[in-house]
Amino acid sequence: MASSGTHEVTNQPPPLADYNVFETDRALVEALEREGGGWGVDRATALGARVGSAEIQEWARLANRHAPELRTHDRFGHRIDRVDYHPAWHSLMALAVGHAVHALPWRERRPGARVARRSSEDGGRTTPAAGAHAVKAALAFLMNQGENGVCCPMAMTFAAVPALAAEPALAAEWTPRILSTEYDPRFVPAEGKAGAIFGMAMTEKQGGSDVRANTTRAAPAAGEGEGVFLLTGHKWFCSAPMSDAFLTLAQAPAGLTCFLVPRFRPDGTQNRFFLQRLKDKLGNRSNASAEVEYDETWARRVGPEGDGVRTIIAMVHHTRLDAAVSAAAIMRAAAVQALHHARHRAAFGAALADQPLMRNVLADLALETEAATAMVMRLARGFDDAAEDPAAEPMVRLATAIAKFWICKRAPTVVAEAMECLGGNGYVEDGPMPRLYREAPVNGIWEGTGNVICLDILRTAARAPDALAAFVGELKRSAGADKRLDTYVGRIEQALKSWAAEESQARTIVERLALAWQASLLVQFAPPPVADAFCASRLTGTGGRTLGTLGAGVDARAIMARAWGGAP
Repeated sequence: MASSGTHEVTNQPPPLADYNVFETDRALVEALEREGGGWGVDRATALGARVGSAEIQEWARLANRHAPELRTHDRFGHRIDRVDYHPAWHSLMALAVGHAVHALPWRERRPGARVARRSSEDGGRTTPAAGAHAVKAALAFLMNQGENGVCCPMAMTFAAVPALAAEPALAAEWTPRILSTEYDPRFVPAEGKAGAIFGMAMTEKQGGSDVRANTTRAAPAAGEGEGVFLLTGHKWFCSAPMSDAFLTLAQAPAGLTCFLVPRFRPDGTQNRFFLQRLKDKLGNRSNASAEVEYDETWARRVGPEGDGVRTIIAMVHHTRLDAAVSAAAIMRAAAVQALHHARHRAAFGAALADQPLMRNVLADLALETEAATAMVMRLARGFDDAAEDPAAEPMVRLATAIAKFWICKRAPTVVAEAMECLGGNGYVEDGPMPRLYREAPVNGIWEGTGNVICLDILRTAARAPDALAAFVGELKRSAGADKRLDTYVGRIEQALKSWAAEESQARTIVERLALAWQASLLVQFAPPPVADAFCASRLTGTGGRTLGTLGAGVDARAIMARAWGGAP
């Protein structure tokens, strides 16, 4: 039957594929060089090419379309407590591990790099090279634009290393496995693999973020030696349950304590690590999250007994960095999709990207994304600074919480606006926008909701007032370059004088600190059209409450061109 021509496809953008995600992101390229990671440009370029390929995009689609499946028993009735993933998941995991997204700062030491921290039993390789956290952040930023799900186990594995440092014997045993760039998905004891992936299981149904309310019990294992315990209890969220080992919290005789739970006991038998069900999550669907039952589960103590929160906070601090990076990357991925669509789609007689109101929206998306990129890359540099000078750590801890709070709050708004730029095409599952939209809220929930983060900032500011003063000093690096910013920072300093007693206003002051930090970075390092538009719209009250309300004098074309960076 002859076609009537009614299905001829016109005015549709080509797929955004087979381009380099790193090279086309000018803000990221410049930030990587600026924050001490220039030696990692080749690595980022290589991963950027893979992430932008049609092959990786297809892997991401398949890994999310075919969600993980729980198998509690084999066909004979034996408990196996295993999660089966689509092969695309394992391909993505191998890609991320192969590029050391999970371990780069602990693997790399450039010749001549200062080593201020004590060396551990692995020969000191856990001391990062200058700029190594910046390189790792850039790689994670790219990988998150390929598939967010695999970046969860990457973040937890990365953050396990500083937590394990509290127990040198465990660090010596497990860190070399973490440093491996070989991914092995077999469900076998870790001793039989070159590498290892870590998960975490902290929260319980009755306490959530209040981990001190945990009821899981830890009893010393008779005849097993010092530091070996048996755990009994239930964990409400255990992410990446097929990991080789997990860090978890339980109530030992001396109080809440951190433990390492391997999937297999030292004798090679499967540990009593029972998967009750998988969570049917809104997003992050390629990555399994489970409820876990401990029933005299074999575990080893990490750090002093009763000091679990202090021990695990090293892991939380590093995973918060990854949460901020992930949220910023989601924003970038969504903004690029909107820019791509608008450049190739025409409406009302002109390309969408040439229409003034759409230009305003796209430029605003670009501003928000570049500000987030600058913030997370500067934050990563802070981790490098703290590695050389431990005195910088309190300020970096404060800055991490500020960045995590603000970027994670902005991500859902940015993705929703970017999706609207695509219209109905953005709302269907054939493209990546629904997946990005579902992913956008997760980082605001994981590792501390907004209120938890703000309360942490209050406590840090009270315990370490020098850290808050140092952060204000960070804001003043741009002093004199923009009067609007100088005025804004001055008002913040006045507000901080009474802030400690105003818990109900914590979100307000954290938002202001975050905006001032982003503006300071853009004023110092971004082109004038970007910095000017950001300060005008975010600091003076002239911008509206929605994206796309930039003032009439904004150079939207220049901002859009920078954000596009030569992508196809």
